[in-house]
Amino acid sequence: MREFDYQRAPDVAGAVALLGADPDSRFLGGGTNLVDLMKTGVERPARLIDIRELPLDDVESTPDGGLRIGATVTNGDLAAHPEVRRRYPALAQAVLAGASGQLHNMATVGGNLLQRTRCGYFTDVSQPCNKRVPGSGCPAVRGEHHNHAILGASDHCVAVHPSDMAVALTAFDAVLHFETADGPGELPLADFYLPVGDSPHRETALLPGALITGVTLPPAPVAALSRYRKVRERASYAFAIGSLAAALDVRDGVVRDARLAFGAVASRPWRASAAERILIGAAAGPETYAAAADAELAAARPLPHNGYKVDLLRNLVVAVLSELAEEAAR
Repeated sequence: MREFDYQRAPDVAGAVALLGADPDSRFLGGGTNLVDLMKTGVERPARLIDIRELPLDDVESTPDGGLRIGATVTNGDLAAHPEVRRRYPALAQAVLAGASGQLHNMATVGGNLLQRTRCGYFTDVSQPCNKRVPGSGCPAVRGEHHNHAILGASDHCVAVHPSDMAVALTAFDAVLHFETADGPGELPLADFYLPVGDSPHRETALLPGALITGVTLPPAPVAALSRYRKVRERASYAFAIGSLAAALDVRDGVVRDARLAFGAVASRPWRASAAERILIGAAAGPETYAAAADAELAAARPLPHNGYKVDLLRNLVVAVLSELAEEAAR
C-alpha cells in the first residue's frame, strides 16, 4: 500500500477545498471499498480526507412527502429507519441484503453509490483492465465472466456494478446532491452512472472535486408495496448474480403503476423502463409479468457463460410481481 496522509474535514466547504487543493486525495467515509482497493494497489491516493463527522448523517422527510438521506448515513441506520421501512421497504431490504452487520455499521450511503466493480480482473493489478488502464483490454470478454453483464456492456468492459442499494434507489427515481467549489448541484441517479461505451474508466458523471452530500427520494406511493430480491451463489456475504427492486400498484385487476430495476446485469443499476411500459395499464398476472420481462431482456447480449442471467431475471420478475400482487389483494 502506498503511504498516504490523513486529514479530517472541518465542514463541507472545507472538505471540497481540501480535495481541490490535492486532486490525488480521496474522501473517506466508511472505507469498506476504498481501503480494500488501496490494499490491492488499485487505488493509490496521496491523502485521505475523512468526512465521517460532517453533518450529513440524517434521514429527514421532505415537504412534499419524500425523504432526504445524508451521504454519511450508515447502511445500518438507513435500513433501520422507520420511514424508510414504511415508505420504501425495498430500499431497506436491499441494504440488508448487501453485506454483513459489521459492514452495515461502517459503510455510508455516499460510499455505497461510488463503490467499484468486484470484477477479478479489475482488482488484480497484474491483469489488463480498461477500467484501471484505459486501452489495456478486457480479458473478461473471453475469460471468467459468469457473473458479468448481459445488458449495456461493450467490448471494452463487461463488469457489473455491485451495489444493492443503488438498484432500489434507481427504481424510485432518486436524485443525488453534491457540493463543489462553485456551489451545490444535483443529478438524477439515472444519469449519475455513465454508459460503459468505449470509456469504462469514466464511471460516473460526478464533477471532478465534488462531494456527494445526500440523496433525495421523491414521494412514490407505489413504493410502499415494494420488494428487493437478491440471488447469489451462497446464502450470505456474497454479491448478486441477479437482483430486482420492484414495486406494484394493482387495482381492480389492472396494473396502475410499477417500478422495476435490475442489479448485477450491467455496469450500472438497470432501470427496466421497457418492462414498466408493458405493465402499466395491463391486466395483472403472470403472463403480463413475463411479457414485461421479455420486453426488457430482448436487449440482452449474454456472453458464453452468463446466459443463465436472462432466465434468472425473467423468473425473478414473474415471482416478485406475483407476490406483490397477492399482497395487494389481501
